[in-house]
Amino acid sequence: QVQLVESGGGSVQVGGSLRLSCAASGSVDTMNNMNWYRQAPGKQRELVARITNAGFANYADFVKGRFTISGDFAKKTVSLQMNSLTPEDTGVYYCQGIIPTPFRVYWGQGTQVTVSS
Repeated sequence: QVQLVESGGGSVQVGGSLRLSCAASGSVDTMNNMNWYRQAPGKQRELVARITNAGFANYADFVKGRFTISGDFAKKTVSLQMNSLTPEDTGVYYCQGIIPTPFRVYWGQGTQVTVSS
């Protein structure tokens, strides 16, 4: 049984910062990718950032220069440092882990981020 658990969400004002963390519990193979998605009310889930087990990171254009993803694949954890937050960053943030062989995708339950103006 595997569970991804996010933490670090909360409410901040415009320009503030939050650090989200995600950790896997239970026995699971090393993941190839750990990613962050978010979903705003009335919107579909969108990719925010991803990182490979080789340390290569990619970001959505709307967070470049503001967010930083980091991971420790041996510990099966991933973090997302979010700076210069805007109301458009409001949403539920989800952690995702991918194991390609055999193919498995794991999701966390989500953590709420609210940015007020």
